[in-house]
Amino acid sequence: MKTLRSSDRNFRYEFEKILKRGEDLTKEVEREVDSILEEVKLRGDKAVQKYTLKHDRFDVEPAKFAVPKADIKKAYKAIPKADLEALQLAAQRIKTYHEKQKFTGFEINAEGISVGQRVSPLSRVGVYVPGGKAAYPSSVLMNAIPAKVAGVETVIMVTPFVEGNGHPAVLVAADLAGIDTVYKIGGAQAVAAMAYGTGMIKRVDKIVGPGNAYVAQAKRQVYGLVDIDMIAGPSEILIIADENADPAWIAADLLSQAEHDENASAILITFNSNYAHRVEGEIRRQLRALSRRKIAEASIKNKAFIIVAKNFAEAAELANEIAPEHLQLAIKDPKPGLGAIRNAGAIFLGYHTPEACGDYLAGPSHVLPTAGSARFSSPLGVHDFLKTSSVISFDAKALTKYGDAIVRLAEMEGLSGHAQSVRLRLKK
Repeated sequence: MKTLRSSDRNFRYEFEKILKRGEDLTKEVEREVDSILEEVKLRGDKAVQKYTLKHDRFDVEPAKFAVPKADIKKAYKAIPKADLEALQLAAQRIKTYHEKQKFTGFEINAEGISVGQRVSPLSRVGVYVPGGKAAYPSSVLMNAIPAKVAGVETVIMVTPFVEGNGHPAVLVAADLAGIDTVYKIGGAQAVAAMAYGTGMIKRVDKIVGPGNAYVAQAKRQVYGLVDIDMIAGPSEILIIADENADPAWIAADLLSQAEHDENASAILITFNSNYAHRVEGEIRRQLRALSRRKIAEASIKNKAFIIVAKNFAEAAELANEIAPEHLQLAIKDPKPGLGAIRNAGAIFLGYHTPEACGDYLAGPSHVLPTAGSARFSSPLGVHDFLKTSSVISFDAKALTKYGDAIVRLAEMEGLSGHAQSVRLRLKK
């Protein structure tokens, strides 16, 4: 891991590399996604079938895109009882948390004018669940349950069945989350199907869920035709740790992100060089036992940093610039320091709250802003599946009172038609 010291002369130059992290989009990805989207738009299900065969090595007829309900029932029997109980516990905690996020409209009445806000859920939402490198039942729960809590009428899910194989835990999670239909398709072609609609798949209002560079680019390109949650970059963690934090624990937490992806970012900010060396030694030791060692090694070699800061105040300012997806405050008394943190997707307090708690069971959705976008965006929640409408009503007396001001404002902007629409009513 590369170690930076905030007191070094070239610190800002090296620190800028952290701020510019993220997965670069290649022209090759952009061109291929363009081609896939255009073909799905023109040929619908047949194009989806073609690209599913090409990328997932699975030839599935459009009439069989949807997973039969019987297969979902079988999935319950295919996973261990303890796995089912863990999924059920996670689903309940996620639902309980998001129930608190609901909000309602309002109405203000005065002087014959009524103004208000009406809140309504989206009608159809599509959830993308990756299925290439691993199975992600937690992603199903974290994306779909907030949508169902919001009152979305229909939630569909797409996930690649590589060589025709779907993971039973993912199907069970879909059922627990209340997903209406699961489709055995993935990649940019699945995003296109949800955005444009095909013979077998009705278009949705919003697409959520993470994916590879092709999925991210497809979401970027269909945005505007449908809504999306965010453009998810590689996973990332920033840990601010004092010397009381067990180096083995902190190393394990850094590796928990590094094992996601070769481009995942793992950063430690601490206050002592000796402690930094101890953590680095633990990382080398623990890497040997990881099942995804090669992925984690690439991440640690190319994307990991240790920063030695002067104190917590400086560490917090650096963290705010980085605006990480996950931020752990592994310090003795973390709550007072929380006020210094402005930018983070999710914040984990204390020595006994590893980021994995949030990934699976704590309750808040683990769909979080990455690559510094926590500066201006928030975790996925119920609000992402709700929309508002303004409601306005003037009675005759109110229009008489305020009409002249409306006419003046319209004429100020040279919009005589707007002015006339009010003036005619005032004359009558």
